[in-house]
Amino acid sequence: MSTASDPFVVRPQLSDDVARYVRRRIFNGTYPAGEYLRLDQLAADVGISVTPVREALLNLRAEGLLEQHPRRGFMVLEVTARDIADVARVQAFIGGELAARAAESATPAQLAELKSIQDELESAYEHTDLDRMVRLNHEFHRTINVAADSPKLTQFMSGITRYAPESVFPTLPGWPEQSISDHRAVIAALDTGDAEAARAAMAEHFTVGVGPLTAHLTERGVIGR
Repeated sequence: MSTASDPFVVRPQLSDDVARYVRRRIFNGTYPAGEYLRLDQLAADVGISVTPVREALLNLRAEGLLEQHPRRGFMVLEVTARDIADVARVQAFIGGELAARAAESATPAQLAELKSIQDELESAYEHTDLDRMVRLNHEFHRTINVAADSPKLTQFMSGITRYAPESVFPTLPGWPEQSISDHRAVIAALDTGDAEAARAAMAEHFTVGVGPLTAHLTERGVIGR
């Protein structure tokens, strides 16, 4: 069952919520590689019907996190260090391009919104509010992507971000400080309209965490030794 520290909040997009819930538990080691997830049990755990759970697990199968076995359920697949590095590389490439375009097109209102979000995010880091950290970090990057005015790139970025364990990063030693430094560098580049500096800062932000994240997931048993 879900607990106060790992809440499952029912919202309109149930299948997306279930997928996010399961993805988080895969990356924190609650659902280890080789474990089978059964529709009826998972539906009972989160308190909803089987239909959105089935849709969520099928989506996670398409992402390569699960494998479906007839009559046994969905088996959790092992995450590899290469998976983590590959996701970061794609995020760095697309995210860097989006940041460069945002540097050229962001409005004063969008920059002000971005700075406000960053202030809130830094406050969340100070108070160790995990859910708020994840939400505000998502809002930070979303604001940049919107400012880039490149819908297709933003769509691709949204797709690849599903593979990134966003809820794990804030728990890494030193990550809040790293994230704050990286975000401030991106904001500075956007402020001056320096597209290449924005590209470099964003790309660095996505790749610098690969090592610490891989070590953390290996320690938790999510990545095999």
